[in-house]
Formats: sequence, structure tokens, C-alpha cells
Amino acid sequence: MEELTSAESILEVRDLRVWFPIKKGIFSRTIGHVKAVDDVSFDMWRGETLGVVGESGSGKTTLARVIAGLQRATHGTVRPKGRVAMVFQDPLGSLNPRMTVRATLTEAADGAAAERLVDMVGLDASALDKYPHEFSGGQRQRICIARAIACRPSLLICDEAVSALDLSIRAQILDLLADLRQRLSLSLLFITHDLGVVQHIADRILVMYHGRVVEEGPCGQVLRAPREEYTRRLMDSVPRIGKPLT
Repeated sequence: MEELTSAESILEVRDLRVWFPIKKGIFSRTIGHVKAVDDVSFDMWRGETLGVVGESGSGKTTLARVIAGLQRATHGTVRPKGRVAMVFQDPLGSLNPRMTVRATLTEAADGAAAERLVDMVGLDASALDKYPHEFSGGQRQRICIARAIACRPSLLICDEAVSALDLSIRAQILDLLADLRQRLSLSLLFITHDLGVVQHIADRILVMYHGRVVEEGPCGQVLRAPREEYTRRLMDSVPRIGKPLT
């Protein structure tokens, strides 16, 4: 990815903790905590695509939900500069099956904008009067992306947004996100377990393990010479698309 020319912050995260209590007994006594996110701090820059990578349970989705305002933090601060929107892993589950695409998009934008939105994500205007079950998984994710950008966010969070898609469709959605980033001056926070996907879209990477950031840096640098054994295991353990991670 191209080097960023602006150092303007779009997101500040400081000393963030999300701890869930472990309770026991009839009086629900707290005996410990699950530290889903534990003392995480970072900045994200305007126009940047930041990849947050880790296995299931590493804390990356909890981090995304706090940034999006869907989960309360136990401690720390999250300061986004502008609107935040989110695209989830399961497009079918995040769309109302009883609503047409037009109705879904009109909830977030006016009716005239709905046609422009479907065009921006590569769908024909005829899609507007169809229901979610009439589309493929990749098409449904395009609809979810259209809904997310309808509110004109500054920061778009993609939580495993391509992990449920076939490899060829996955590449198309990655290309779409990269295009929208340029056209709409978006910043992307891209959550994934797959470093092979991140190499195609991210400027910088945060690697999370047990709720903590264990490695961070420019995408190419981390992929060429990872410092942490955990990062090296991630590189070796998942399927990849495109060129090898070298």
C-alpha cells in the first residue's frame, strides 16, 4: 500500500481494557476476569487502512465493538474523529430478511441516494427491490457495505468482512473496499485472522494475542520480518490469497 502523506489522527485509543467478570456460586461472587482487551493503546491516521490480526479469542472483535460504540469499556478511552460505521462477518445475519435493499438503505440515507449507493458497490439498480435471500454471499456483503457508507462515515470497521466468502469473491470485496477508501476518503479498520488477506489492503498491522497488542508496524515490514513467534505462527497457519507472504 502507498505510504500515508498525512499524520492527522482519525482515532485515538488509550489504555483500553475490556474485562468480563467470572462469577461463581449462588451469590454470583466475582472470582476473576476474562481480559478480552487488556491495556491496548494506539493511534490510527486519516486515510489509513489498519489491519488488526489475531486468532479467535484474541480480543480483536471486542476492540472493534468498543470503537463502534457497541460495547462498553472497563477502563481507558476511545476517541474517534467523526462517524464510525461497521461491516460484520455474516451479511445475511446482519440484514433484515423482511426488508428490501431499498428499505434497508433508505433507513440510513434518503431514497435518491439508494440508487447511487448500490452503484458504488457494484450492484445494479434492480437489486433495490429484492430481499436478502435473493442474493449470493458476496452480493449481500456489498449491500452491507452500501448501508455502512450511507451515513458518510470517516472510519469504516470491517470485522472479518471477507472471511465467510469464497477466495475469488473475497478478492473482489477487498478491491471494492480499497476503491471506496480512495473515493470517499475513508479510513479502514480491518479485523481479520488472516495475514494473507491483510497484505492486500493494510498499510499497517496490529497483531493481538490474549487481549494485548504483541506486534505492530508497517504491513510490509511485519510480513517480511515478524519479531514475534506468534506472528510467525499466524503466517504459517491460515490459507492465503495471491502472492506468498515474503
